[in-house]
Amino acid sequence: MPKLDPGALEELRQVESELDTRWPETKIEPSLDRISALLDVIAQPQLAYPVLHIAGTNGKSSTTRMVDALLTRIGLRTGRFTSPHLQSVTERISLDNEPITPERYVEVYRDLEPYIAMVDAKNDIKLSKFEILTAMAFAAFADAPVDAAVVEVGLGGSWDATNVADARIAVVCPIGIDHVDYLGPDILGIAREKAGIIKPNSIALLAEQTNEVARVLIERATEVDAVVARQGLEFGVLERSVAIGGQMLKLQGLGGVYDEIFLPLHGAHQAANAALALAAVEAFFGAGVDRQLDVDAIREGFASVVIPGRLERLRSSPTVFVDAAHNPHGAAALASALEDEFGFRKLVGVLGVMGDKDVAGILTALEPVLSEVVITANSSPRAMDPEQLGAAAIEIFGEDRVTVHHRLLDAIDAAVTLAETTSDPRDSMSGGGVVATGSVVTAGEVRAMFGKEPA
Repeated sequence: MPKLDPGALEELRQVESELDTRWPETKIEPSLDRISALLDVIAQPQLAYPVLHIAGTNGKSSTTRMVDALLTRIGLRTGRFTSPHLQSVTERISLDNEPITPERYVEVYRDLEPYIAMVDAKNDIKLSKFEILTAMAFAAFADAPVDAAVVEVGLGGSWDATNVADARIAVVCPIGIDHVDYLGPDILGIAREKAGIIKPNSIALLAEQTNEVARVLIERATEVDAVVARQGLEFGVLERSVAIGGQMLKLQGLGGVYDEIFLPLHGAHQAANAALALAAVEAFFGAGVDRQLDVDAIREGFASVVIPGRLERLRSSPTVFVDAAHNPHGAAALASALEDEFGFRKLVGVLGVMGDKDVAGILTALEPVLSEVVITANSSPRAMDPEQLGAAAIEIFGEDRVTVHHRLLDAIDAAVTLAETTSDPRDSMSGGGVVATGSVVTAGEVRAMFGKEPA
C-alpha cells in the first residue's frame, strides 16, 4: 500500500471534524427530502448507472463485497458503498474494489460543499453525516464513471438515504431484530421497512427468512410487480466443505450449478451470503435457466473476496481472530463457524459492545464456544461500561470465566495469555485461540492494533 501523504490525512481529519458536527448515523428522521434535494442540484448522479441495492440485518457488507468482487472479475468497473467502516471512512466509498484515496474523499466533499450549504439553508434540519456520505458516493461513482454500483443500506430501508437510488436489483439478507431504538422491536415492522428497497419492476433476491418475514417481503414484491427469487428454492448452497483458509462450495444459481467454488471465508452464513451474491449478479446480467455466467470467472471472483473483520485471522500461535458480530444473530453465526470449523483446545473471547445492543443475547450465543471471556470497551462514546458488561457476562458465564479490562489493548494481551495457559503440561499450546468481537468499532480497533490497513 502506498505511503499516505500526511497533508492529505490532515485534510481528511478536517473534513471528518466538520461532518461530525452534524447528526450522527444513529439519528435519523424518516424523510428522503433532504438527500433528494441535494442530489437534484448535482444532476442526479445516482441515476447515471445501474444499482444493486442490499439490505437486511446481517450479512449486508459481506454480500456487498462478494457482489463487487464478482462484477469486477467479470469485467465491469464498479463502485461500492458500505457502512459503517472499520478503520477509515474512505473504506465506505470504493472504486474497482479499492477504497478511494483520502485526497479523492476530500475533493468530492469540497466539490459538494456549496450545494450542501444551499440545501441546509432551505431546511429546518440540516443534512446528516450519512446523507452527505451517500451523496458523495453517488457523485464519485458518476464521475469515475462506473458500470454498476453496489450499495449497502445504512439503516432500515425505505427511509434510508441510499433508497433514492432506483435499483433494479434488490437483495434482502436475513432479517432479525437490531437497532430497536430506531427501527422498533417488531420484526414485521422491521421487515416492512427493509422491504422498501424493492422497487417497481425490479428483481428481488431474498435470503432465507422466517415465514412471517418472507410473507412481508413477497407482499411488497407483489405490490410493485417485482420478480422474486428465493434462497432455498430458486438458488442456494448445494454442498459445502471446510478447506484450508475457507471452504469449498457447490452453488445452485439461477442459471445452473457452479461447482468447485473456493471461498476464503469461514462459516455456513458466508456460504449462504455467497449464494445470494451469485444470484444477484446472475439477475443483473439476465442469467436464467438457459443462460449461465462463466463458471471460471465466478470461481476467480469468489476466490478474490476479502472481507475484513469477518472471522478474520490476525495472527497465529495463538490464533487471534476478529469478527464484527454485534447482535445475537451475528454472534450465533460466529459461534457456529468457530465450533464447526476449528478445534481449539481453549478459546477466549474479547468482548466490547455498544450500550444499545442486546447484550444478553450476544453473550448467550457466544457462551457455548468460549472457555473464558475478557470484557472491555472500545473508544466509542456509545460503548457499554466494562463493569456493567462484566456483570451481565457473569450472569451467563459465571464469575470464574469472566475477566474485566477497561483498555482494549490490555484485554487482548490478557486473552492471549489465557489462551496460552493450560493446567495440563501435556496439552498442546497451539490449541489456544482468541476471538475479539461485539462491535464493528471493536473489530476495527483490534485490526489497527495488529497493523492491518483499511480495506
